Amino acid sequence: MAARQPYIDSDTSDEAVRATCDDATICKRFASSKSYWKDPYIQYFVRSVGERKAPEINRGYYARVQGVNHLLDAFLRKTQCDCQVINLGAGLDTTFWRLKDENLMPRKFFEVDFPTVVARKIHNIKTKPPLSKPLIETHSTDSLLLDAHSLDSDRYCIIGADLRDISNLDEKLKKFQLNPELPTLLLSECVLVYMTPSQSSNVVHWAAETFPTAMFVNYEQVNMSDRFGQVMIENLQRRQCNLAGVEACQSLDTQRERFLKTGWEQSDALDMMTVYSMLRQDDVARIERLEFLDERELLQQLLQHYSICWATKDKLKLGLSQLAF
Repeated sequence: MAARQPYIDSDTSDEAVRATCDDATICKRFASSKSYWKDPYIQYFVRSVGERKAPEINRGYYARVQGVNHLLDAFLRKTQCDCQVINLGAGLDTTFWRLKDENLMPRKFFEVDFPTVVARKIHNIKTKPPLSKPLIETHSTDSLLLDAHSLDSDRYCIIGADLRDISNLDEKLKKFQLNPELPTLLLSECVLVYMTPSQSSNVVHWAAETFPTAMFVNYEQVNMSDRFGQVMIENLQRRQCNLAGVEACQSLDTQRERFLKTGWEQSDALDMMTVYSMLRQDDVARIERLEFLDERELLQQLLQHYSICWATKDKLKLGLSQLAF
């Protein structure tokens, strides 16, 4: 059983969770600067490449980015892009721009995050032409909405909202032309783990209730009850970051069960060591040549403590349950 969580002030905890958005962006900026993958847009959200990150961290982010993109792109191809994507807790993610460059744009791409994170992202988009130009190119009407905490164009929408307030989230998404009948992919990366189990279940249940044809892709911690997992929890607690939802991260089974108990038809999960072994091996060989890795065992431990879980509902019988690695 996981160690009992100490009480942490909720405002402090929320601030610490918002700081994880910067951590992820900085790590992705460094790894892409080392050519683990191409991301020409992340530089507009994080100016400096920053201090060196350990090779196992870079490989871990490579597995995360490639694994999530694999399922997202498979969904877009399966639906022939006649769908919508909702990135929950999107932070400073650059997927919208990648999909535009690769001609894999869904009908509409939604992002949701804390209003303070959204305000920063919108400011960057407004002041950086390489970010704003693709957005304008995909917008055909005059009604581009842009204020401090929301952006809404024909194909891209950013909403400031707290995922723990489901009715407010639902109301805001529908205000910006969310279409529950369209095939919908929901994505969360290290987001649900910061909510209590009942709060994250509410999100997952709301998604199952709202979208008859959908896929939910969740990347986060797993196998957290062993010693390595406990050290991860303690390190985050030292930064006032409380893994309130760690109960669902005990095993691949508990990850799957969260979806199966809340109305999803099918669910599967893999740890990231398995995902890493299933990625294109010529590209894995390429990135393994980029930096010498002294302790392969540490990489294995790290990857065994993260997972991708995905769940589907398929009223339109598109064959979503076939999407996998």
